[in-house]
Amino acid sequence: MPLYNHLKEFRAKIGVNQQEMGNLVDVSRQTISQIERGDYSPSVTLALKIAKVFNAKVEDIFEYENEEGK
Repeated sequence: MPLYNHLKEFRAKIGVNQQEMGNLVDVSRQTISQIERGDYSPSVTLALKIAKVFNAKVEDIFEYENEEGK
């Protein structure tokens, strides 16, 4: 059940590093790094906080694909 994300690209658009992103959503730099690598799936609350920083929808940043590719 892979959760893909575009967090790194969104961060680049606003010019913030992982530490700054973590500060904006009240998590550590390591958590942001793990999300970007796909090693950690954020909670709904964290995903919403991240989307709010970018004034975007959660679905714009995070994508879920099941085994059939849907």
